[in-house]
Amino acid sequence: MDDFDYLKKGEVYLDSACQSLRPRPVIEALNNYYTKHNSCGERVKYEWGKITDEKVEATREKVLKFLKLPARKYTVSFTLNTTYGINLILDQLKAGVFKKVMTSEIEHNSPFLATMALARRLDIPREVIKRNEDGSVDIRAYDFADAVVVINCAANFDGRKLSNIKEIVKAVHKAGGVIIIDAAQAMAHSSEIVRGIEADVICFSAHKMYAPSLGVIVWRDDLMRVLDDGFIGGGMVDDVLADSYQLSAENKEHRFTRFESGLQAWGEIIGLCAAIDWLNARPKTEWRALEQNSKDLYEFLKSSDKVHLVNNEPNPTMSFYVEGVDSHLLGAALSREGIMARTGYFCAHYYLDHVLGLPPLVRFSLSLANTNKDIEKIKQVLGKII
Repeated sequence: MDDFDYLKKGEVYLDSACQSLRPRPVIEALNNYYTKHNSCGERVKYEWGKITDEKVEATREKVLKFLKLPARKYTVSFTLNTTYGINLILDQLKAGVFKKVMTSEIEHNSPFLATMALARRLDIPREVIKRNEDGSVDIRAYDFADAVVVINCAANFDGRKLSNIKEIVKAVHKAGGVIIIDAAQAMAHSSEIVRGIEADVICFSAHKMYAPSLGVIVWRDDLMRVLDDGFIGGGMVDDVLADSYQLSAENKEHRFTRFESGLQAWGEIIGLCAAIDWLNARPKTEWRALEQNSKDLYEFLKSSDKVHLVNNEPNPTMSFYVEGVDSHLLGAALSREGIMARTGYFCAHYYLDHVLGLPPLVRFSLSLANTNKDIEKIKQVLGKII
């Protein structure tokens, strides 16, 4: 694909679950910021700053439109990454409001560890929810009363989705709890799972959806009722006295500042806008090609008795180990052939290591940048090794 023409011949990138390659239009949007209107947003009155403000505001609007969420209820704030966003929310939840915190067994370390810290800080119990092979939760098995629930809608090692996401959001709200969705692995290729889902918070990383390195928090405005001011700085206040301050976020127009202390990554935010436009413009043929490439690679891996897949069905993200072969050595061998893949436990140590008892794995995470020639090369190289 021309948008990824910077890849050298024979290079196969299979680590999109960590961070995706950036298409040319996204790179150009970032370069345009630095070369044509490099300026602070929200602070300046000169022309470059006005351009930056307009483009940043357009990104907020596009994120809500992409997720099909109403601007009258939701606000978009930018941060470093999903991990930072989840911690930023949890670190500011008020004491005395919640009875317990819940997360699931197939989580990335970012919510898994952050919920441990929240349980200690608020002195409340923590419960780990079991997930079915299709990613769903047996809702009737759990009590969500006054709980903080942090859960992913797509796993980062096999892509399994929270197939009953609507039901669990409804159940948590009915029980008086709040639910935070980790959508980091869904936004690029499975965004339909989270679109229109009115959770209290949706966190994701732009760099996993063809955009520059950036974190995004999409949050319900009424969440402010259960938050303390625990992370305060420049750009967040309208006025400051000797011993008090007035939060800008108390004004709906500046609600986004609630989680945006200090100078923001303006160029990266603008790059996200370009990435959303790029994703929206992808023709059906490219999505079908990704689906077919995922299926072909899955079937190839599944056909060998020596390959042990975590996946139960094809997905752009798939993890496995080869019997009798150290996965880290296998990753190094693939790298020598120009195939770039992740090895280890992918920050999902608890589930992969301690629940399933698996050795370190190899993860192939495909994207729209991959071609059928890439799949054939993987088959050829891996076939020789196996």
